[in-house]
Amino acid sequence: MRLDIAFVTETFPPEVNGVAMTVGRLVGGLRERGHRVSVHRPRQGETDAGGEHEFALPGLPLPGYPGLRFGLPAGRQLARRWRVQRPDLVHVVTEGPLGWSAVSTARNLGIPVTSAFHTNFDRYSVHYGFGWLRPALAAYLRTLHRRTRATMVPTAALAADLAGEGLPGVRVVGRGVDTRLFDPARRSQALRQAWGVMGAGPACLYVGRLAAEKNLALVEKSFAAIRQRQPQARMIWVGDGPSARQLGRDHHDHYFAGVRLGEDLASHYASADLFLFPSLTETYGNVVAEAMASGLPVVAYRSAAAAELIVDGVNGHLAPPGDESAYVDAALAICCAGLPELAAAARRSMLPRNWEKVVDSFESVAREAIRN
Repeated sequence: MRLDIAFVTETFPPEVNGVAMTVGRLVGGLRERGHRVSVHRPRQGETDAGGEHEFALPGLPLPGYPGLRFGLPAGRQLARRWRVQRPDLVHVVTEGPLGWSAVSTARNLGIPVTSAFHTNFDRYSVHYGFGWLRPALAAYLRTLHRRTRATMVPTAALAADLAGEGLPGVRVVGRGVDTRLFDPARRSQALRQAWGVMGAGPACLYVGRLAAEKNLALVEKSFAAIRQRQPQARMIWVGDGPSARQLGRDHHDHYFAGVRLGEDLASHYASADLFLFPSLTETYGNVVAEAMASGLPVVAYRSAAAAELIVDGVNGHLAPPGDESAYVDAALAICCAGLPELAAAARRSMLPRNWEKVVDSFESVAREAIRN
C-alpha cells in the first residue's frame, strides 16, 4: 500500500550535515518506492519558496551554526495543509519549536506521528557555555519523543540507553553508506601531492564540523604524537565551523581543505591513510562509515557508530570513551603497523550496509505506527 508521509525537519539538502544527508536518503528512497513524501522545513534563504512537495516555513538562524536555521512554531500552517492533504503519517526529524508544533498538530488531528533521535542537543550545551541547561534540554527532548508512537534511532546501543531512561516505542532503523561513492578506487596521488604528503605519509584525516563539541583538541594531540614517531605525517582537515580560524592560526603546517562534497569529498577520504574521530557527542557519526567504506582505518571512542561498526584491531581501533591516553595510544598503534590490512577490512565490513535496508526498516516502523 502506498503511504503519504509528511517529514518535518529543520535541515534538508542542500544543507551539509549528517541529519540532512540521512533525511535526504530516506525521502529519496521512499519516493523511489512510490510513496508520496512531503517535506516541511525552514526557509534556507530569503528567496527560498520551497519546491515540489517541499514546503518552506519561517525560521531563524541557529546560533553557532552559520547557514543553518531552526524552525518557528507553525501549527496553523501545518494544520491547514494537512486538512487539505491528510498524510497517513507525520515523521518529526528534529526537536525544535517546529518539531514540537508538528507533534501537537498531528496529535490534535488524529494523525499518527513518529520521531527521530539524531542529535544529543543536551550534550552540545556543555560545549557552548550552557551546561546548566542540560537537564532541562534532556527533559524537553524526552517529553517530545514520549508524545510520538515510535522514536527511530540509528544504533541498538542508543535504543537501549533511551529505553533505559523510560522512553517507550524506541525502534532501531540504522544508517547506510554509499559504497559506490565512497570507494578506495578514488585514491588520488595528485591530491596527496597537493596536501604535501611525502612518500607513504601517513596522511591523517578529519572530516566534519570544526567545532568544540567534536573534541578536536584530541585530534591535535593525537596527530602531534604520530608526527613525533613519523615526521613525514601530514594532517588534513575537511570541513568548516567556529573552530576553523583558530585551528588555522595554531597549525600553519596542517592542510585545511574546507567543505568538500560528492566525488570530491570521496576522493579526500580515499586519498588519506588514517581517520581520526574522537567525538563523544554523536548519536551515530556518518563520517565513520564513509571513511571505512573508503578504505580508511578509523581511531574512535567506543560509542555511537564506531562501537557498532569497528572491531578493535580488525578494521580500526577503539578507545574507552573519555580515556584520552588510550585514544592517543590507539592512534599510534594503528599508524605504526598494519594499515593496509586494516584498510581492506574496513572496506569489506561496509559493503553490506546499504541504504535500501534502512529504507526497509523505516517503512516497517512507519506501517507499524499507522496500524497502532
